[in-house]
Amino acid sequence: MSPPPAALGWGGFFDRRHASRNKPPIELSWGALSVVGNFRPNNEDRLYVDPLGRFFLVADGMGGQSAGERASALAVELIPQVLEKELDFEKADLSLITAALQHAVSRANTEIISQSTLDPGCHNMGTTLALLVRGGHKFYAVGLGDSPIYHLRGGHLQKLTKDHSLTQALVDAGTISASEAATHRYRNVLYRYLGTKEGYLGIKEGDPSEEIRSVELQPGDRFLVCSDGALDGLNEAGVRELLTRINNPQQAAEGIVAASLAGGSRDNITAIVVVVGP
Repeated sequence: MSPPPAALGWGGFFDRRHASRNKPPIELSWGALSVVGNFRPNNEDRLYVDPLGRFFLVADGMGGQSAGERASALAVELIPQVLEKELDFEKADLSLITAALQHAVSRANTEIISQSTLDPGCHNMGTTLALLVRGGHKFYAVGLGDSPIYHLRGGHLQKLTKDHSLTQALVDAGTISASEAATHRYRNVLYRYLGTKEGYLGIKEGDPSEEIRSVELQPGDRFLVCSDGALDGLNEAGVRELLTRINNPQQAAEGIVAASLAGGSRDNITAIVVVVGP
């Protein structure tokens, strides 16, 4: 699995006709785009879209020179390998999803740390992770760092992931407000991501709710998996408006990227939009 190029866009459609006896089939369509943006010399974002629509992944690399690109490329190479090997996506429940995700994240984290240690050019490299995985009639969302996943249903936009940033920790502690966090000088400082000893899923026995969010899929559901660069020039109200107004997922992904660029994003921008049909 080679990593995607710096700018990439495509759409896809998957019709799962072999539904369970009591539930209708799941129809998914999707679109994706990743661009270097107007300010960065290279694109450290990477994305992976499973051709069968079973999982969708965005990784935003960090590190000097090409190290960030290498870390995010490792994430989109290794995590799909584990998921494809360990999961029956039609039958996977929360316990099976949890075990596979823990293994996939741990493997990627170990390899990134190992290469960071062995190669001086990759010292301290790391990457965020935003991953949406289908198990039966549900999507499971997990994130490390600050690459978010959003779910739109009935006009209501919900963030399924939690930022592992210093500013979010300050908000959670009541030290600063959410509006203050948006312009705080530590807003881009992360305390958990792949490539560090904290790069794991902190799931307590029998209670993965803080790390893995699940959504029972319904027709009309829309999901956005993106890098934080998409939110650098576009707020959540803008995301909700675009996901609501644009029905075609590839056009929606392109619209989100274009709006973020127009809004002054200074980062790489990556967006995957998934729509549940019909």
